[in-house]
Amino acid sequence: MAVPINPEQRKAAAALLRERVPDVAGIGRLFADHGHELALVGGPVRDVFLGQRPGDLDLTTDATPEQVLAMTQDWADKTWTVGIAFGTVGLRKGNSLFEITTYRSEQYGLTSRRPDVQYGRSLEEDLGRRDFTINAMAARLPGYEIADPYRGFDALKEKMLRTPGRPEQSFSDDPLRILRAARFAAKLGFEVAADVRAAMTDQADRLAIVSAERITGELTKLMLTPDPALGIDLLVQTSVAEQVLPEVSRLRMEADEHHRHKDVYQHSLTVLRQAIALEPRYGLDGDLRVRLAALLHDVGKPRTRSLLPDGRVAFHLHEVVGAKMTRRRLTALRFPKDVVQDVSRLVELHLRFHGYGEGEWTDSAVRRYVRDAGPLLTRLHVLTRADCTTRNRAKAQRLARAYDALERRIVELSEQEELARIRPELDGNEIMRILGVPPGPLVGRAYDFLLELRLEQGELGRERVTQELLRWAAAEGIVPPGPEPDGD
Repeated sequence: MAVPINPEQRKAAAALLRERVPDVAGIGRLFADHGHELALVGGPVRDVFLGQRPGDLDLTTDATPEQVLAMTQDWADKTWTVGIAFGTVGLRKGNSLFEITTYRSEQYGLTSRRPDVQYGRSLEEDLGRRDFTINAMAARLPGYEIADPYRGFDALKEKMLRTPGRPEQSFSDDPLRILRAARFAAKLGFEVAADVRAAMTDQADRLAIVSAERITGELTKLMLTPDPALGIDLLVQTSVAEQVLPEVSRLRMEADEHHRHKDVYQHSLTVLRQAIALEPRYGLDGDLRVRLAALLHDVGKPRTRSLLPDGRVAFHLHEVVGAKMTRRRLTALRFPKDVVQDVSRLVELHLRFHGYGEGEWTDSAVRRYVRDAGPLLTRLHVLTRADCTTRNRAKAQRLARAYDALERRIVELSEQEELARIRPELDGNEIMRILGVPPGPLVGRAYDFLLELRLEQGELGRERVTQELLRWAAAEGIVPPGPEPDGD
């Protein structure tokens, strides 16, 4: 059984908070002088006890937003009221930012997408409506006296996620907390209590009332944690992923009787973890696009799985199918358009390296690889390397050496050519002039021919390229105009 925090622990906790979060003492005295309660609450308290640097300074009070504004108008350097409809006032004093929220409770109706927000009457009541006990701790100001009615301190020591009240009620009140459970598990490396896991499953369909934007915001935070695979696996195991990322759940395909293909689901989680480990090497720390692509790169496999005559399993064009599925899912979740475009393109390209084999890379192959990747080349490096999860050490080393060689070839050729901006040596206007044709599809076909020529043979010079264009035109039955007569 958990034991309430004892007086010695309270004294030590107050001293620690006073040392780590000194900025809130002044505003605590201001509220006390006006006869109001104020407490540091939630994340900052949790983070200090975890030995981490606290982020936003979240505070809660019995004062209404209007009273908060009146008390702080001459104290704060700046105030903002964007969240005042939910009882929150923002303040800046020097370099410190504060968000002060009136004690409150909030509940979603059965079909409502907006919570019903009501002001509460006490700090304990306010803490009771928090998502998890580790976030339901507070320090009363200005003395930093600990309030821990739901034993969040014990949960921190046990590394366990629990809810202050019944988890079914907590998740029903705000279904987004189901995703927050996965996020905090991944962020902190905590276990999730059995009753909380059960409630996640039971209440998963309640996420239907939550807006796509809020779901995407929480998924984004989850993907940017130190170990998002842990949170994703929790969502899959509790069937929550069926509501938000069903394509990931469906990666758990039944293996064929001879086990001749990998567990695609576990492979995807491994690729995600390996991609995160590679991010610093490429200067991509915390890259959302890389992480989403790593998670989703094989989502096309369940739809393309086929059994070959020799008993092997094939996933023909799964990268193309997967790119389309990725685009649809991320669009439905309302991720930004550039994120949707980049992630789906990475999924489409993730097998491109293997299409060239492990032999010597020709200049033409290098040009095509760089051109196809475009600005996503560095991210494609990460994804391609991370996608190697074979337990055959010799094969893994061989693939790593092959990719090392490709990266060297890209550097070498980039010193000679501007690979990322490869264009034909003649533009559209010059093509029309040489061939004597108006704008239209024919110009596009000629441009594509010259681009292929550029990729295959590199820079040839304008005279040679013009002759190649004329030869192509003749084969296409196009008669260019003759030379212009002399002006004599």
